[in-house]
Amino acid sequence: MLSIALSNRSRRQFLEIGTAAIGGLVLPRMLTASAAAPLLRGKSVVVLNLQGGPTQFETFDPKMTAPREIRSITGELATSIPGLTFGGTLPRLATMAHKMAIVRSYRHGISSHGPAAMHVMAGGNPTGAMMGALFARISGLTNARSGMPQNTLVTARAMGKQYKDLYYNAERVSQTGSLPTAYKPFDPSAGGEIVENMKLHLETARLDNRRGLLRALDLLGTRTDQRLRAAGRFQGQAFDVLTRGVADAFDLSKEDPRLLERYDTGAMEPTDGAKKRNGYAEMFSPVALGRQMVLARRLCEAGCGFVTVTCGGWDMHGGGKEFTMQDGVASLTPAVDRAVSAFIEDVDRRGLTEKILLVITGEFGRTPRINKNGGRDHWGNLCTLAFVGGGLTMGQVVGRSDRIAGEPASTPVSSSDVLATVMHVLFDVGELRARAGFPRDVKQVLTSGQPIPELV
Repeated sequence: MLSIALSNRSRRQFLEIGTAAIGGLVLPRMLTASAAAPLLRGKSVVVLNLQGGPTQFETFDPKMTAPREIRSITGELATSIPGLTFGGTLPRLATMAHKMAIVRSYRHGISSHGPAAMHVMAGGNPTGAMMGALFARISGLTNARSGMPQNTLVTARAMGKQYKDLYYNAERVSQTGSLPTAYKPFDPSAGGEIVENMKLHLETARLDNRRGLLRALDLLGTRTDQRLRAAGRFQGQAFDVLTRGVADAFDLSKEDPRLLERYDTGAMEPTDGAKKRNGYAEMFSPVALGRQMVLARRLCEAGCGFVTVTCGGWDMHGGGKEFTMQDGVASLTPAVDRAVSAFIEDVDRRGLTEKILLVITGEFGRTPRINKNGGRDHWGNLCTLAFVGGGLTMGQVVGRSDRIAGEPASTPVSSSDVLATVMHVLFDVGELRARAGFPRDVKQVLTSGQPIPELV
């Protein structure tokens, strides 16, 4: 992934980097400003966005009492919560249901991909900005401790060149709406200047000299400006960010191979039959999902506040271009089962369950009735949604769907409810409400909603 690129640089370039990026305290000042914000709870959110629209039937609401053309085609599995069942290809997650909160009454009513995808990621807020951009607008672009970008997008392509042909649609999950484009999520698969800025172009032998330069600049600075005396700690952090802090978080080679094997979805290719029936099947392969979830955990540990993980292929209409239900769930739901269950175990083992909230959703759900092509169509009247961790109340089902899982049979959960729940995890909303200095529209969005009451 990202690494230090060691190369020769002219003395002039070296001094420009040293004085502008570090000696000039551009990065340390940014870190200092972020560290002064007491309203952050020190938690992170990972949104697993199942792009295309995940089926509610074959995941968390099988509805086996409905007619055959409606109910889950994979059957159902008993879970660790009495009376609750999951779809038949989620055996690992079924044993972990007590660590999850399943929402069966989420509805936004939008059944068109682009508008629905952006609505969900924005939590329906009027600025149109995705939740991660809203978070970064208040928290700052980088974490004060580590320099890690606060809003990051992890696509399959981010896992290496071998995944470059897998489905990629960043625009539907990374919009900034009326906010400046600077708040778009950092996408390590996109390349460009921001990736280059995370690499240190410096000859190895000159690192010690650079430290000496920093000491000299710090001495000069403290003599001429008393304010710099409080920034020494941040200078050290800035140096660590450039030399190892950020790059290390993206390096999966530092993980125990046995842990990577537990996450691994590399063998979960679409079946040969699916490839014959659908020329796009290989694009929708979930083979990188396990690695994406490992990276998400690493980024949270390194201080990223909001991570979006994407997994494509869930638009299961059938008919040639998209998967049929049978072909799609044969690879996608087992991949989610393996990768997400490994993530839950991993986070728990590290004592981070209270610190990391996982949200599983997509742009909408699927129609109750299987269509003539063996697929399910777009359906915004009932959408897949689940939460794990983050200090919320787990081991429950929130709301009820009707007899065919077509719409809520209890008070609907809205996208604004989801937004408020996520922000409740990330911020001390009361403190944010009392503080000045933030854009009025963003502050209004983040402080006006009410979290899902069963979860908080």
